[in-house]
Amino acid sequence: MAMPAEASSSTSTDPFQLTRLAEELATRELHYSGQSGGQNGISHDLPVYIPLTHGNPLLAAEKFDVEDFLLSRSHTSLHDLRSELRDYLATLKEELVKLINNDYEAFISLSTDLKGEGDRLVSLKAPLETLKSEISISKAELRAIQDEIIDKLESRTVIREEKALLHLLLKISESVTRLESLLSIANPSQDDEPVDYERFKVSDNNDERAPPNKAKHLNRVAAEYTQLLYYASKARTENCAFVDEIQWKIDRIQSSLSSDLDALFGSTLSAITGETRLSDLEKNKIMPDLTECLRTYDVLGLWRDAEEILRTEVMRFFIKKTVYVGALSAPHSPLLPHTPFRSSMTSAFSNPPSLPPRTPYTPFTAFSTQQSAFPSALGKSKSPYSRLLEDSDEPLAKLYTQILRFVERDLSSIMDVAEKISIKSRASVNPVQLGSEYSVKKEGSGFNIMANVIWNELGKAIMDDLGGVVFAAGRPDEFLKSYEITQAFIRSLELMAPSAQAVESMRVHPVYTIFEKRWQLPVYFQMRWKEIVSKVEEAFTLPVELSGKITATADSLLTPQATAVWVALTACWSAEIYIPQLSHRFWRLTLQLLSRYRVWLNEVIQENNFNPLNTVNTGKVSEASTRSPTPALGERPSFEAFSSEESTLHKYVALIADLKTLLSSTMTLWNEEISMMLPEPDESEENTEEPTPQDALENISLAISALIVPMSSTIVLILTERCVVPLSAVKKIRTDLRAKTNKQLPTEPHPWVSSILRPVKVFFGIIGSDGVGVALKNDYLDLWANQIFENVCEKYISHVSTLKKAEESLRRLKRGTKSTGFSLFGSANPKDDEGRDEERIRVQLILDIEALGKDATTLGIRPENNDAFVALSNLVQNNDPPETS
Repeated sequence: MAMPAEASSSTSTDPFQLTRLAEELATRELHYSGQSGGQNGISHDLPVYIPLTHGNPLLAAEKFDVEDFLLSRSHTSLHDLRSELRDYLATLKEELVKLINNDYEAFISLSTDLKGEGDRLVSLKAPLETLKSEISISKAELRAIQDEIIDKLESRTVIREEKALLHLLLKISESVTRLESLLSIANPSQDDEPVDYERFKVSDNNDERAPPNKAKHLNRVAAEYTQLLYYASKARTENCAFVDEIQWKIDRIQSSLSSDLDALFGSTLSAITGETRLSDLEKNKIMPDLTECLRTYDVLGLWRDAEEILRTEVMRFFIKKTVYVGALSAPHSPLLPHTPFRSSMTSAFSNPPSLPPRTPYTPFTAFSTQQSAFPSALGKSKSPYSRLLEDSDEPLAKLYTQILRFVERDLSSIMDVAEKISIKSRASVNPVQLGSEYSVKKEGSGFNIMANVIWNELGKAIMDDLGGVVFAAGRPDEFLKSYEITQAFIRSLELMAPSAQAVESMRVHPVYTIFEKRWQLPVYFQMRWKEIVSKVEEAFTLPVELSGKITATADSLLTPQATAVWVALTACWSAEIYIPQLSHRFWRLTLQLLSRYRVWLNEVIQENNFNPLNTVNTGKVSEASTRSPTPALGERPSFEAFSSEESTLHKYVALIADLKTLLSSTMTLWNEEISMMLPEPDESEENTEEPTPQDALENISLAISALIVPMSSTIVLILTERCVVPLSAVKKIRTDLRAKTNKQLPTEPHPWVSSILRPVKVFFGIIGSDGVGVALKNDYLDLWANQIFENVCEKYISHVSTLKKAEESLRRLKRGTKSTGFSLFGSANPKDDEGRDEERIRVQLILDIEALGKDATTLGIRPENNDAFVALSNLVQNNDPPETS
């Protein structure tokens, strides 16, 4: 078989195929190094030899692996490996024999020492059974004794508990007997049950059996009754039938005690607050009894019973005489203090002796300059709000004043005493815990005279009898007056409360909640909203006319629209309209009024054919974006166009002045009034995304201020058109200079140069005192003058360029050749006539432009900083290269 040509050629050059063998060897080495994890591809390190010792990890492994062991000895021949294993086996046997020889003596001695130990163990085991039986007998005897002791202890415990229960029942019986004796309750026979409890009550406070100090006596009875309840509840937990048998006596005692206490409390209240006038000494003697009655009610937990007596016998009696359907139209008699008139008081008021004593003025507020004629009876009022009521001539205010004086005179001392008793009762820890049936819940308990007595009766009477007058939301003025008077009355009433907790209890009382809902504040706001907004919308329908003359120092509004908006803004926060509970609604209305004013301003600008969206901030207006009523720049407008421009100037100046005045006044109103009237934001709700009220006001102010830009652009455009009218004379400079016989160089600028910026000076009142924009001089003179001056310079450059082109055309026409340069600016020969004329024109232009720059400085303009003026100066000074056609 013939070999290929390539194979035959390689064989002839490499007969031993060394190249192929070298390649195969390199391939095997690379493969082996890859399996062994070599990093450089080929590893020439010698294998590590691990001897066969006890520390060899392969031999010490828990499970011997033959394959791993053989692979670790892959470079060792089988003959050498067998010899190595035999040597290691011999070593192990030698070590084993050596280990046995070391412990052999101890092993032999152990077997010798254990001889005879079996018999000894048997002899020791014999008495253990006897000990075990004796221990069992002793254990049984001790257990029997223990059981007998436990039985005796349990029987004694039962006897002790029965004895304690008997003692408890004796205490209950003795307590019932004692209470019946203290309350003078007859003890009927057991066969007469059920008993009529009413006939056992103490019917008369002047009964001969009644103790001399009935209040302290009832307080002692109440303490004893509380103890009885404790004993009864404790016996009832033991399922004692005795308590059920005498429950009717406990109920009878409770009924008698409650009746006697109610009768004493009612008679004490009648003595203090009744028509009979008591002296201070007599009143001071009765107050301890009243305090004892309230303390007794607190011990028994009958706070609502005491409040009901106070409400029905004192507050309701007064309210029926004071608050009724025709109370506001009836004359209000002054409230007399419970102090008898003395003869010295007659002379104190300078009344004739024959006349009856005059009822003095009784001030309610501590800020009043008048002094009370009865300081011991009324003293100074606690409420500064009452001054608002006393100074008012409204019937409702007089009615509220009369109620406040009654509460302060008759109920304030009772409220103070009751509050002190309640605080002391809540603070004290009662060691006697009553049962679930008779337990008194101290938390949320106590007297609440302000809410349950005063406001409960008063609020219902106002809503039922005076609701049609007080809550008349359909008459905003009367409603606001009633609302303010009532809120002052409520604040005055709250300041008479003995504690802040009493005020909170009154505010969460159901009658108070219903009372607040009766105001219908949203209805009042809707009527005020309609009243305010209708006037503003009516003003927006009027044409934009000045309501006054524009002056430099005028800080008043010039247009009826801005005036109406400002009146509406101030009305929202005025005392005649504003209600604190509607602050968020009035604030929203304030922002709506400003937004409506912005919309109206934008409509006015649109009606004048001016698009503010295409206005550039520099004051330049493109011809494509505006349709100005004025003629093209440089043309003298007609009388109708001038009148239209003048009307536009007056209108925009008034609008800008009003806009700035309105926004400034609004921010002042915010800083001085609105920010203080709005409620504080809730710090617990951190919402950084929601804008604050001040941010909302600033945003709407910026939106309104943005409308100044289009109006400013229109004013700048009109003034620019008036300023560039004299520039039409630049075209006639060439003909005028050549027509003169005097060929000397000009030395003075043209007279019309001083009239270029004259419209700006007239507008801002610099020339004359009745300029249209005199009110905007301080704010916009620099800005608008620079814009107008730049526009004038650009127009001037246009006229000079036109003049340049005309001269160049004329020169080419005369010479018939192309000019090498613009001779008007220095390239012509000054010796010929043509060159002299061009030099005169250039000098005249330079004089005119310099005069224009000097005139601009009178407006505060710096010509050297104006790019258009610099370009104009360079053009006439021949600093710029001439243009080529």
